[in-house]
Amino acid sequence: MLTYHRIQSIDDPQFPAMHQLLGTIFPPEEVLAYELWREPLEDPTIHVYVALHDGKVVGATEYRYYADMQVAMTDFTIIGEPNMGIGRFLMRQREKDLQKLAAKAGNTPIGMFAEIYDPYRAQSHEFGGVSPMNPIVRREVLSHMGYKRLNFTYVHPSWDHEGNAVSELDLCFLPADEELQKLPANLIATFLETYYSALPNKPKQWQDMVDKLKSKTDVELMPL
Repeated sequence: MLTYHRIQSIDDPQFPAMHQLLGTIFPPEEVLAYELWREPLEDPTIHVYVALHDGKVVGATEYRYYADMQVAMTDFTIIGEPNMGIGRFLMRQREKDLQKLAAKAGNTPIGMFAEIYDPYRAQSHEFGGVSPMNPIVRREVLSHMGYKRLNFTYVHPSWDHEGNAVSELDLCFLPADEELQKLPANLIATFLETYYSALPNKPKQWQDMVDKLKSKTDVELMPL
């Protein structure tokens, strides 16, 4: 049986296993250094949970809800073991928690952002050799869930604080209204500036991308 455990400190006994899982699954530029997790975990708006099976960390997810924009963001979802229903478990627990957060804020979310690997640009990463984390599998699963690709060329600042541009992912959105066909470009730009405010070093490609978004009206939601 899986249990859902929130981590709010790097001193939590489950944090070392979660951080090791992050490093096993994701490439180095996507993983925040161990000690640098201390401040984010103490932020009550950042929700980091692990899935435990017999006391062992077998999965993890991080997300947040921006009440002023009425959007959520899934930072990551990690499935550490196949054939245990971890992905479904994390998704349902996250959904329930986000519903509570939106209700507490007194509004209704319009959807959730996520950065999703393009399997053709991320072929060099093994993702821990865990088959559910293969980018082809993940992209298809997230497409089935209803995620759509935002129609612009996306880069993001590396989480290693080196200020490099990471370009192997698409920015995607899971709309609450399945008929939604576009998002306001200014909403996307505001979200990205808010989300990446924690990283002081940002590449020029990222700033150029944000400036271009601000010059547009809408961005199409495309099939994933």
